[in-house]
Amino acid sequence: MFAGPEQDDKLKEACGVFGVYAPGQPVAHLSYLGLFALQHRGQESAGMAVSDGEALTVVKDQGLVASVFDDRTLAGLSGHLAIGHCRYSTTGSSTWRNAQPAYRGMEAHQFALGHNGNLTNTEALADEAGMLPGTVTSDTDLVAELIAAELVKRPEGTGDERDLERALAAVLPRLEGAFSFVVMDESRVIGVRDPNGFRPLCLGKLDNGWVLASESPALDIVGAKFDRELDPGEMVVIDATGPRSLRPFPDERIDPRLCVFEFVYFARPDSRLYDRSVHQARIHMGEQLAEQAPVEADMVMGVPDSGVPAAEGFARRSGIPFGQGLVKNRYIGRTFIAPSQELRDRAVHMKLNPLRENLIGKRVVVIDDTIVRGTTQKQVTRMLREAGAAEVHLRITAPPVKWSCFYGIDTGDRSELLAASSSVEEIREYLNVDTLSYLDLDRLVDATGAKGSGFCDACFSGDYPVAVPVTLRKGVLEASAPIETH
Repeated sequence: MFAGPEQDDKLKEACGVFGVYAPGQPVAHLSYLGLFALQHRGQESAGMAVSDGEALTVVKDQGLVASVFDDRTLAGLSGHLAIGHCRYSTTGSSTWRNAQPAYRGMEAHQFALGHNGNLTNTEALADEAGMLPGTVTSDTDLVAELIAAELVKRPEGTGDERDLERALAAVLPRLEGAFSFVVMDESRVIGVRDPNGFRPLCLGKLDNGWVLASESPALDIVGAKFDRELDPGEMVVIDATGPRSLRPFPDERIDPRLCVFEFVYFARPDSRLYDRSVHQARIHMGEQLAEQAPVEADMVMGVPDSGVPAAEGFARRSGIPFGQGLVKNRYIGRTFIAPSQELRDRAVHMKLNPLRENLIGKRVVVIDDTIVRGTTQKQVTRMLREAGAAEVHLRITAPPVKWSCFYGIDTGDRSELLAASSSVEEIREYLNVDTLSYLDLDRLVDATGAKGSGFCDACFSGDYPVAVPVTLRKGVLEASAPIETH
């Protein structure tokens, strides 16, 4: 019924993409800083491509941004435009080969591509293109192959500098699912957002150039001024003349559906989405929880980090004092897979440790962003009780996660999702908390401040905006659970 504790109990991030066109500036160093600001979106691999106007140089490897790049590596990357990527895999294995940007070089063309998202029609596209099984290792690799195929259709030596734009215009309408791309050739950087805008992408202005990034803090760190978010279905081309906006998708496909989990958990709190503050949205989620599920208690605390602003909001609205109950180890990455139950329990203590003086004898309201498998929350509750908490009341700033995501978030199989097969009361008993409440979906959307802008809530509702092929759903969704598409 319940998943084992060897699984990390958080939804896995999307990826982070960055692009910069800035003649006369150290674009490799700017890309490094931008990727550093986006590190929370992917920790498996990092890479960048840089152009000096004649050739593209690509450096990528497995590991964090700071371990893939150093001063010596960056010093060798000179040019005036670049793209970068930090990866968490959703399609394709975690190997060096699937680190991004993907690169293709032909006799007359070369380009690099970074991708945040997940295509839902990868298999169909590969079949249509006549690609043999195993030749395409990820959806990003497939898109690169499709673009390359379009480029070689052009007569060599034509000298048309907009060949890459034309190739993208031919390929993009064939893609389904979630994709925010940064693409570059020798002389331009291009940003693309899918017709639903599942994953974020924004544009910023430098004194002498332009920047594309998954989130606005990556603009701040390089000194760029936020200009705007790309519209769903928009392609922005940046070259010596500045940015140009193109619309390669038919109007009927434009249906804004930003992943609502960007507000709940994925995005940095200092990001802006739909021109709204993510931090303020999380505070409002806590306020909504206090209205929806009040409880008598002595202290409100948040599970670091995304639960903390929501705890502040809960405390403000309820009148219950806000306090610190857990200390987070800031220097830990992803915890190891331990060989025994005892060591797996210790892994949670590597990340979090209770403040006993604040907990002894207290009735505590604990605010967290989500419950996926329940393993971390179960151990956190045990820690709080062992530290002396008299009562533990758990409040979650999102509805129950019942459905798998196919648009760039690694939720795992539906059988691993605690809420897919368990009632709220069963989950409460399993976690050993005194009360449990999830924030209603309507209240969550209200808390974002962007009601009516368009959100994807498929992981909560099972309502998938883009049809998911049976071959992709197999083994992920239970056969007895129908899937809604429109």
